[in-house]
Amino acid sequence: MNQVKIAHKNITSIIEDVFEHTDKQRAVVVYDTNSTLSNLLYSAYKLALPDATFINFDATDSQDILEIFNALEALDFVALIQSTNFRLNAFRIRVELFKLKIKVIEHPHLSRMSEDEIPTYIDSLLYDKEYYRGVGYALKSKIDKAGSAVIESDGEFLFYDSSFESAKLNIGDYSIMPNSGGQFPIGEVFTESKDLEALHGRVKISVFSNTSYKTNKPQTPAILIIEKGKVIATENTTPAFDEVLELIREGEGEILVRELGFGLNRAFSKTKIVSDTGTYERMCGVHLSLGRKHGMYAKPGIKRGEGKFHVDVFVDITTVKLDDEVIFKNEAWIV
Repeated sequence: MNQVKIAHKNITSIIEDVFEHTDKQRAVVVYDTNSTLSNLLYSAYKLALPDATFINFDATDSQDILEIFNALEALDFVALIQSTNFRLNAFRIRVELFKLKIKVIEHPHLSRMSEDEIPTYIDSLLYDKEYYRGVGYALKSKIDKAGSAVIESDGEFLFYDSSFESAKLNIGDYSIMPNSGGQFPIGEVFTESKDLEALHGRVKISVFSNTSYKTNKPQTPAILIIEKGKVIATENTTPAFDEVLELIREGEGEILVRELGFGLNRAFSKTKIVSDTGTYERMCGVHLSLGRKHGMYAKPGIKRGEGKFHVDVFVDITTVKLDDEVIFKNEAWIV
């Protein structure tokens, strides 16, 4: 089966099982032709939504695009296929469409993916409703009740001696959310420690986000040494990783560890990697954020949205324990 056919099948699973889109609702697909992956997704959406309005972003006047958007009604559907990221002056596309109760799926930064990574990206779009919602809600329930956690990464241990903030879900169920949609591929449950200073230990990092928002996988995993929720030392880092860490130190005075992300997307792993960090963030495993910025949770002394940096780093994960229960082992969630 060629990649367009696989993408068509996977996109259909999203349209039907995530967005519950029907022929009674209108659909608009905005695309560009500036990358192999954007062209491939355009072809797949043509098969999945043959009656949709298709707009070539670079060949269409901004005002004409806005007029098409303004003619949409609540529960209509918009897909954005973007080699980089579409901008319409002051019109923040997803935000403004959400205000109109439009369902929106975004595929941004497609040009960051190499030709070799395209099959992995296409596989990541498959929506397994039973898996994402079953594991997602089970993880949230366990996180919200847990009083501690231990993250093991190839013999190193990171300890959370605290309960956690109410976990947020990115699993394709928008039934209790104000807006329907967001960036795809999906698959994540995330939280952070209620007491940021209760985090301590050592953790191996197999992949990190570099200064170009691309993933970087060093030959040997780096080790972060963490005390009271801050990175105080490192081992086995590379110049590229040191550059990222130094930028955070210079900008914020310290390197705070905030987000604890549990990725669910089985198309991505420690070895199956794509170049765009925002896409790879869904990898089946654990990621952390470095820096003060994490707008989902307010903390004493840190206002919501404060901070310059939110840098994702990906754990060379072995096991995850919440309290005394192992919930991740052998590259899979067991909940």
